[in-house]
Amino acid sequence: MSGCYGPVSDADSLRTINAFLDLGHSYIDTADLYADGRCEELVGQVAKVRRAQVEVGTKFGFIFGPTAATRGLNADPARVESACDASLRRLGMDCIDVYYLHRVDPNFPVSDTVGAMSRLVERGKVRELGLCEVGPATLDEAVAVHPISVVQTEYSLWSREPETNMLSICAQRGIRFYGYAPLGRGFLTGQIRSPDDIPVGDQRREYPRFKGQNFYRNLLLVDEVRRLAQCRGVSATQLAIAWAIRHSLVTPIVGATTPQQVEEADQAMAIELEEGELAAIEAAFPLTSVAGQRYPDAAMHRLEASSR
Repeated sequence: MSGCYGPVSDADSLRTINAFLDLGHSYIDTADLYADGRCEELVGQVAKVRRAQVEVGTKFGFIFGPTAATRGLNADPARVESACDASLRRLGMDCIDVYYLHRVDPNFPVSDTVGAMSRLVERGKVRELGLCEVGPATLDEAVAVHPISVVQTEYSLWSREPETNMLSICAQRGIRFYGYAPLGRGFLTGQIRSPDDIPVGDQRREYPRFKGQNFYRNLLLVDEVRRLAQCRGVSATQLAIAWAIRHSLVTPIVGATTPQQVEEADQAMAIELEEGELAAIEAAFPLTSVAGQRYPDAAMHRLEASSR
């Protein structure tokens, strides 16, 4: 709902959030960065009426504004509380359920930033702390200061890096693992057949996996997933989600812009894949099969989970 993948009306966003809650789900993931705070405001509009049904996770760590000079990474411990207060105002809440460090800022020790975040818990502004895209060493530094309840990292058939360490580390420590972009930013749905299907201005046009020959090499992988989904009688979207939740370690954060997409994802939660199906899916998408990195170079430097 941030507009990164094309425009979404406020009315559609509100209908989608309410449809999600109507199905009995609760965790809504957002960030101060998304649409320069507008996403938090939309979540707040719904939570104002349905707060008892809503668990909100939001993030800080970036500064944002209308020009390149006003945007960037800044997780200075000195701005933690003001960033949290601004999110609370936009959400219309007095306490955030999960407050994340959106990305580790190399200019500040993560222990200092998490220390500042821990004071938000002490003051009742935040219930739990989370980290995004961190590796084991950073997680160790953070938990030495304050318990970390959630680690959030991209996880899908074409982003399987957490399987090398972070899934098992989180399981051992009793830390919840939330995997964002389980549909590969829409690629795994099988609905994107050409780079021209991505609208002008859509952020994905800048992502290496969606560009040039990478696109067509990855399309071959997705077509195999579509074939496997047809054999099962489900959509490629549903197969990708069912794979992501094949064991209890992962909670997928599924993006949606319509109530219909929410319903499709909800139906996927009931799909139980057999061992033979899992083997076929993973053979179609082995760990090193995807062409291109997840983000452009500048953003890749912020992803400890992929580099450690």
